[in-house]
Amino acid sequence: MLTLNKYRPLIQMKCIARKISISQQHRSEELFVHRDSPDNNPCTPFEFSQPNMTRLNALIKNYPEGAQRSAVGAALDIVQRQIGWIPISAMHKVAEILSMPRMRVYEFATFYTMCKRRFRGKFNVKVCVTTPCMIRGSDMILEAVESATGCHTGGLSEDGLFGVDIVQCQGACANAPVVVVDDDYFEDLTIHNICEIIRVLKCGGIPQPGPQSGRFVAEPICGLTSLLVEPPGPGYKLQPALA
Repeated sequence: MLTLNKYRPLIQMKCIARKISISQQHRSEELFVHRDSPDNNPCTPFEFSQPNMTRLNALIKNYPEGAQRSAVGAALDIVQRQIGWIPISAMHKVAEILSMPRMRVYEFATFYTMCKRRFRGKFNVKVCVTTPCMIRGSDMILEAVESATGCHTGGLSEDGLFGVDIVQCQGACANAPVVVVDDDYFEDLTIHNICEIIRVLKCGGIPQPGPQSGRFVAEPICGLTSLLVEPPGPGYKLQPALA
């Protein structure tokens, strides 16, 4: 009668030879944990400018009494547009104005990655690396961005003008590869386009956003393939009995 011991070496050899592939783990406390620093602590000066305070008050009035906290997203967006990022002192100010616990503001700011909790430069350059952009050369685009701005991914340029980040899908897959600078989308990019966009930003200009290939939006890059003639009008091929 055969025993298990006879086959144990073969079982062990098979287990040793088996390879298991797993995705690389990325650990970061940036999305969750705040640590006081010289430029980001509860004593960091922050006050809404008068125009922004007027704007925030108008937004708060859109919500019924007792539901002012619904304006937390708009309030944090105003903070970010005023100074470029959201320090914890600004979160405390928002909590005070909206009469809500500070923890609720922390929860919003740490959940949504659009909330920048550290300074990311005057121009935050976000390079999409999701599959459509990767297939269209996002790796080369990222290298060109790092070279043109003089900073690596996750860092700042020496003059504080640029901060470079990699991001996931920006929702413009038909126009890959895509780079987003603050609110502006730059699509159908080449390395030459990147160099020109960064050059214009450095000179204080405003580069033309949108597709850089000459496309208007997301029509086929090879030309129109449908609706090439005027579509038929109402009643086309309608049965006479239904006319």
